[in-house]
Amino acid sequence: MSEQQFKYGGQAVLEGVMMRGRRQATVVVRRPDGSFARLDLPVPARHARWQRWPLLRGFAALAEAFTIGRQALDFSASVVAAEENDQVSPLVQTLIFGVTIAIAIAIFVVLPSLVANAIGQLGVPVLLREAIEACINLVLVIAYIVAIGRIPDIHRVFGYHGAEHKVINAYEAGLPLTVESVRQCSRIHPRCGTSFLLAVALIGFLIFLSVSGLPVWQRILARIILIPLVAAVAYEVQQLAANHYNRPWVRWLLAPTLAAQYLTTREPNDDMIATAIAAFEPVLAADQCAQPQPASLADRMVGIVDTQPTT
Repeated sequence: MSEQQFKYGGQAVLEGVMMRGRRQATVVVRRPDGSFARLDLPVPARHARWQRWPLLRGFAALAEAFTIGRQALDFSASVVAAEENDQVSPLVQTLIFGVTIAIAIAIFVVLPSLVANAIGQLGVPVLLREAIEACINLVLVIAYIVAIGRIPDIHRVFGYHGAEHKVINAYEAGLPLTVESVRQCSRIHPRCGTSFLLAVALIGFLIFLSVSGLPVWQRILARIILIPLVAAVAYEVQQLAANHYNRPWVRWLLAPTLAAQYLTTREPNDDMIATAIAAFEPVLAADQCAQPQPASLADRMVGIVDTQPTT
């Protein structure tokens, strides 16, 4: 993959942004005094042939994103905690992370399965039971996003999320990386993690049909085991859709997932945009690609126009 073909990405963190390139990821966190705390993380090269195979490359990409993303979040939390004189030890961070994963599985996997199973015992067809479970899961995910978005700190994270998207869109549209030019770009991007979550929910419904005949607890266990496969398939689908976003029927299919990004992004202020640019420039420099490059028609269309969703 050439530098021009590489798809840059990132992640919002507490009071900052992480940007990822081919060679490194950079986390920049804004302190209350306006100065930046910065952490550069190496991105491991993918030399193995299997890392370029469909599905398997999805496993590799998601594992890498998970590892770097957690390091970025830990760094931002440590910077914010240092400003508040409330440091959190690595052990406590690990325990919190483990408890969070357990709660997420309980709410978004176990609970929908148990509710749908109870409905299934009333005599509804298996396919309808699975559809009900998928709908419950989707409603819970959306409700969770809406609920945490009301937390002031998370509301600001959503602003940094919008800044991250705007910077990537500006770069892919060939615009200069200045606050003024980035500000006009869309906060919506076809490769967003929010869209990925919805793709996981839809694809999971199809894949989980293969274990729909199992008893409830075996079905729940099978769903947990199949989560990496569902995520890998969703990764491939999202990458394929983003590559063909210039096709009208692809944009039509992606419309619901793109609209969902308005729940997890906010219009950023200039400080947030400047923070995202500060995180992106070292990544470009590490890739020896400091100047914006014109992108495909797909990226130009999503990168410049910022239309609000219709209601």
